[in-house]
Amino acid sequence: MMNAKIQDFLAQKRIAVAGVSRNPQTEAANFIYRKLRTAGYEVFAVNPHAERVEGDRCYPDLKSISPPVQAVMIATRPEVAEQIVRECAELGVSRVWMHRSFGTGSVSDAAAKFCQDHHITVIPGGCPMMFCQPVDFGHKCMRWILRLTGGLPK
Repeated sequence: MMNAKIQDFLAQKRIAVAGVSRNPQTEAANFIYRKLRTAGYEVFAVNPHAERVEGDRCYPDLKSISPPVQAVMIATRPEVAEQIVRECAELGVSRVWMHRSFGTGSVSDAAAKFCQDHHITVIPGGCPMMFCQPVDFGHKCMRWILRLTGGLPK
């Protein structure tokens, strides 16, 4: 079931990445943003505190992106995830992925429940870099470890 959700998410062409930072060296959101852009997706950086990131325009929220995106990657603090999924529901965005490799990441149980209650397909954990081809060696290892330890969503 989760593989189908992942494949469906990655089949979309317009994806917003919430949480992209002006300091890109260590932020998961920036790595994901670059990976999706390099893989040919039309990606949109979302950060209410930045006008440009990664050399591209940055949007303060999902409502500012026109036409709307088809999917949203959340790589923020968990407490921000619920606000973002509510905006997804308002805009009719039906696919959300909350980033998490090790630790809590961006996953919010309240946000995941909101998604389920509002018919939004949610992937509560993992990272698209573990699945978006070509997958680098480090993310192949992470996917293997997380699958082995039960850290990938089911």
